[in-house]
Amino acid sequence: MSFFKKIKDKISGTNEAVAEKFKDGLTKTRDSFTSKVNDLVFRFRVVDEEFFEELEELLLQADVGFETVMELIDLLKEEVQRKNIKNTTGMQSLISEKLVEIYNSGEAVTSELDIKEGRLNVILMVGVNGVGKTTTIGKMAARLKKEGKTVMLAAGDTFRAGAIEQLVVWGERTGVEVVRQAEGSDPAAVIFDAVKAAKKRNVDVLICDTAGRLQNKVNLMNELEKVHRVIGREIEGAPHEVLLALDATTGQNALIQAQTFNEVTNVTGIVLTKLDGTAKGGIVLAIRNKLDIPVKFVGLGEGIDDLQPFDPEKYVYGLFANGLEMEETDDHEAEIEEDK
Repeated sequence: MSFFKKIKDKISGTNEAVAEKFKDGLTKTRDSFTSKVNDLVFRFRVVDEEFFEELEELLLQADVGFETVMELIDLLKEEVQRKNIKNTTGMQSLISEKLVEIYNSGEAVTSELDIKEGRLNVILMVGVNGVGKTTTIGKMAARLKKEGKTVMLAAGDTFRAGAIEQLVVWGERTGVEVVRQAEGSDPAAVIFDAVKAAKKRNVDVLICDTAGRLQNKVNLMNELEKVHRVIGREIEGAPHEVLLALDATTGQNALIQAQTFNEVTNVTGIVLTKLDGTAKGGIVLAIRNKLDIPVKFVGLGEGIDDLQPFDPEKYVYGLFANGLEMEETDDHEAEIEEDK
């Protein structure tokens, strides 16, 4: 059984709706990257060095990242040699299988948030302005509330004009309380108040917004360290999650942002926003492989329920859905020929 078929069997039933969200959300990457892979397979028919060179170029164009591409090509070559594969039939399935292997290699990863019963769970959301950080907080609050959690938001981005109001709108939309102070207030003071209020009200999850830009990078990072310390003083072991929002459309620049934030805030997970808006969806793999930080959520559209926990198999399904359909067509045609 091919890897495509294994994925389809795995996501059939209750997971189908979510898998379709990945398929729809990855349309731009699939139309750009996967269609070119399919063309490559059709043109070459034979697996040789030239085939791998062109595949390498396609992967780099999708922002999979140089190190990840080299690792993938090496794995593919080993598999081709081991199985004595001569033609390109089934190469899409083999590529997808190795992509999932690469994502899952290294330390065990999970998209699940570190949320436990019987404590105030604190999520610190960080990221530069313009990546969709506040919108992500709103969508995450809606998701957690739907799961039966009580949620509170802290408007810790007191420097960006309109940031507090934007979070308040999300609070009203989701029916979640927002702790805030005036624009320009000390972010650490806002989050200190929010922690106190959340404890008093026995809230399950407190999600804290933070500044995405100050006078310079040093000031921004110092502010984040201060917020981190304040939370840790009030709740042992908190924040339990530090989620970095990255804009998928920025490609490799997102990696640089991730490295910078991870130096001061010990990022526990990535939220990759606007994945539906880019043809370079391979950045998911580059982030995971380069930084060894799991992608916990991806933004697959504008809707409130389009923020989805990341799943490498559903991601690959979204990337290679066309290849799966082609494989099924080939199988069907083969069955017809047998019947004749």
